[in-house]
Amino acid sequence: MLLEALGSALLGLALAWAAGQRVPNRLPSRTLVLPTGIAGALFGAFITHSALGPGHALATLVGAFVLSAALLSLLLRPTRGRAHRLSPNP
Repeated sequence: MLLEALGSALLGLALAWAAGQRVPNRLPSRTLVLPTGIAGALFGAFITHSALGPGHALATLVGAFVLSAALLSLLLRPTRGRAHRLSPNP
């Protein structure tokens, strides 16, 4: 379980770093993005490990990835042009 937690934390860190590199203008500061990715991955691994039990390391990492990506997506801000395009035409 310790290796699952370490692997999940590294996976969350890598995912948060990649998100920060890909869309830095739509995310808040890196001091918020990196811990959010790690915390999401650890929480996802905890939930998946609790649901499936020991012996499902790959599924635990998938759960960590999914929850980390979901939490990081909540940090995204909309682009300036998108808000204008969503308004109804008169």
